[in-house]
Amino acid sequence: MNKPDVGVIIVAAGTSSRTEGAELKQFRWVGGKPMLLHSVQTFQERKDVRMVVVVLPKMYAGDPPPWLFQCDTDRLLVSVGGKERSDSVRHGLEDLTTDAEIVAVHDAARPFAPETMIDRVIREARNGHGAVPGLPVVDTLKQVNPDRVVIDTLERNSVWRIQTPQAFPREMLEKAHQEALFANVQSTDDAALCERLGYEVVIVSGSEKAMKITTEEDFSRAEALSIWSG
Repeated sequence: MNKPDVGVIIVAAGTSSRTEGAELKQFRWVGGKPMLLHSVQTFQERKDVRMVVVVLPKMYAGDPPPWLFQCDTDRLLVSVGGKERSDSVRHGLEDLTTDAEIVAVHDAARPFAPETMIDRVIREARNGHGAVPGLPVVDTLKQVNPDRVVIDTLERNSVWRIQTPQAFPREMLEKAHQEALFANVQSTDDAALCERLGYEVVIVSGSEKAMKITTEEDFSRAEALSIWSG
């Protein structure tokens, strides 16, 4: 399990349109360090990780923030983000070293992904299929039209909240992104690109600690979570 054959792509190329201030949210401090740094260091602490590729906005890729170099620079690459998330992941795949046979894709906006959850997705990817962490839905779900009129009530037992990191055999993920590029298909979820080709994707247990920081309110929640987890 410690064979260093895992490549990690951390998507950090967003423009932070839903948070306040000029600073990118992935560079803002939470839990004692910049958000992005949490994820990079978490993955680099793993003996099975060969390389971590951080995908940054074009204006930062050539001149990353200095704190990023607190990491193991021998196992760190910086890639240029694309127009859409799928483009950014594809750029990261293209820059990833060829000796990475398993690829984990993670959103920088989830700085506190637990080690045990990462173990679970990588273990499943080694079995030859895609793996995503998820949490069962506890609220009632309504499907609505553009005017917010309810169309249907969904069966929540068959719906899960999906998180990252998501892990895949490299060949599977590369094929999924190549086919999506050819078909001009974009997705905010790498597993969805694999699913459209008929690849098997399984869900493993996720964690509330792996919350996604999107809004200003999320920063307060994440700060409280980091104190509670610490």
